[in-house]
Amino acid sequence: MGAVARRRPSYVDARGQNQTRRHSPDYWLLILTVALAVVGIIVVYSISPALEVEKGVNGNQYVLRQLIAVGLGVVIFGVAAAVPLARWRNLYKPLLVIAALATLLALALPVNAQYPAHRWIRLAGFSFQSVELVKFALIMTLASFLSWRMSNGLMTSMPKTIRPLLIVLLGAGAVVAGLQSDLGSFGVVVAIMGVMAFVAGMPLKRVLTIGGIIALIGILAISTTPYRRARLAAFLHPQSDCLASGYQACQALIAVGSGGMIGLGLGRSVQAYGYLPEAENDSIFAIYAEKFGFIGVTALLGLFAAFFTRIKKVAERAPDDFSRLIVVGILVWLSAQTIINVGAMIGLLPLKGITLPLVSYGGSSVLMVMAALGVVFQVSRYTLYTIPEANDSNVNGGGYENSRDGRRVRGAYHAGSGRRT
Repeated sequence: MGAVARRRPSYVDARGQNQTRRHSPDYWLLILTVALAVVGIIVVYSISPALEVEKGVNGNQYVLRQLIAVGLGVVIFGVAAAVPLARWRNLYKPLLVIAALATLLALALPVNAQYPAHRWIRLAGFSFQSVELVKFALIMTLASFLSWRMSNGLMTSMPKTIRPLLIVLLGAGAVVAGLQSDLGSFGVVVAIMGVMAFVAGMPLKRVLTIGGIIALIGILAISTTPYRRARLAAFLHPQSDCLASGYQACQALIAVGSGGMIGLGLGRSVQAYGYLPEAENDSIFAIYAEKFGFIGVTALLGLFAAFFTRIKKVAERAPDDFSRLIVVGILVWLSAQTIINVGAMIGLLPLKGITLPLVSYGGSSVLMVMAALGVVFQVSRYTLYTIPEANDSNVNGGGYENSRDGRRVRGAYHAGSGRRT
């Protein structure tokens, strides 16, 4: 018998509303998240002595802060994973307000002489990069906005959909790329908005047209800003000025090349001793390559590939447009940052102040990434799994079943039987 019409397994609750049945979440996603966080802790711990020599502070404070950030991240992950999907649809407004207030606070506070940009909120020894919260809030807002437009057939409407998106994009560019001088994070924001709009049904031609216009504006921004021109020149010809504008690019390539096939070992890094700037956060991939070599880099990239594959599967099997768009936005966010960070360290992309998700040192990045992954974990409790061929007993139940890889999931609802297993 051929494939039957697809239908979501559901039940009617006390209020007479259809609900997708909850089942076991994607524990592989949890395992991969923990594995990446552990890699970050190990690398930060291994370079703590070097950071102590370079910065003149107790090196243990770096690994201690990373442990605290991961511990708080686990709590935030649990909270985010416990919030029902319907609640997230209503939370985007307060999240957006908090993100806007955090950005305004970052712009109002005085800057640190070491980092002369209004990107961080620094109060009583605590620091938080506001753009990380902006990314999370933006994804939630776009998911709600685009899913409503999808349900009403308004994805191609200029006044209802495209114009509001352009206003948001221009506002983000003015604040993130302009006032905060964070062109890398703005690139991630553009990727998030473009892919989410495309997945929601906006024509590819229109998405590419808008992307081309943004690229032209970016070229103009680079050409009119001296330090950005210097960064571009350092990217194109890093060896021409390894003592000035191309210093970080050259040192990153030295670190990656020094690792060889198997690496120098955990306690034998050279570049972390003041040679490679931002060794604990933006440049941590180069330090990792120096320590673990080609084999270790292959293993880490394989870990990231498996991580992104799990998130992609959750997006493909999400129960509705709203949750699917959330997971797609989070996937683009984390994968774009990984590509930018790794690409910059191996000379394929210009240097940008972008962290490697879950691996780089930094509390704000770890906390917001863990919150986002908690939402993905929640969505994975309601994912739907297709049955290409159905027998007579499944025809009445439709072509969907809450099972994974042909195996039934504990606690899942099976539409054909009308019961939970």
